[in-house]
Amino acid sequence: MHESMPDKKNGRDHASTDTGKSASGNGDMRGNGRGNGSDGSDYDPFDYIDYPCRFEIKAMGEHNSRFAALVQNIVSKHTSKEDLLAARTRPSRHGKYVSVTCIIRARNKDQIRAIYADLYACPDVLMTL
Repeated sequence: MHESMPDKKNGRDHASTDTGKSASGNGDMRGNGRGNGSDGSDYDPFDYIDYPCRFEIKAMGEHNSRFAALVQNIVSKHTSKEDLLAARTRPSRHGKYVSVTCIIRARNKDQIRAIYADLYACPDVLMTL
């Protein structure tokens, strides 16, 4: 499934992919996160994941000394120490931006939605996947 996510800084859309059990979710938390299924019913991609599962959450922002810790703190508010499995960072080609990927053991879709809502509310987070 491909969904379009707004880039908060400059309003452009970017594609994100949700592929199932070891997936990245959609980061656009302004609505209820649901779209229409082919039969006209509400479609929620998080309903098709078997929980608990390994789940990757990615946030991007300007490269600075505190961004990675900020993202990890937001994710940690919604997970136990044991459920934050790993975190990694990757700078952009020219070093202006950085992505932080947190790998968690997701317990349910409400947990994932709460993480994305907090990331979206953070002004330092420019985009999530």
